[in-house]
Amino acid sequence: MIPQISAAATRDWLAETSNAPLLLDVREQWEVAIASLPNAQHIPMGQLVARVAEIDATRSIVVFCHHGVRSLQVVAFLQRQGFDDVHNLTGGIDAWSKTVDSSIALY
Repeated sequence: MIPQISAAATRDWLAETSNAPLLLDVREQWEVAIASLPNAQHIPMGQLVARVAEIDATRSIVVFCHHGVRSLQVVAFLQRQGFDDVHNLTGGIDAWSKTVDSSIALY
């Protein structure tokens, strides 16, 4: 089972500075150039296997992409790699823009 989390719940979790999750952006660089979340770690999905060691496995992680499809696959991959506390941002950055921060561009 893939843990899901909404944009609003992620926003609230990020506000808990002592327990804030790592945001992992798995979109392509051109997508990040259009719309991004502050302080997110960017590793495109296609580079994840080679770069998985760059991800802090001791932290809670919220993975996101444009709409939540790629990030769902990445969460499943990370779980198979032994990451325990990893969540998919339902609706991706598109949902974030629509429900949390409308200043983030839609594309």
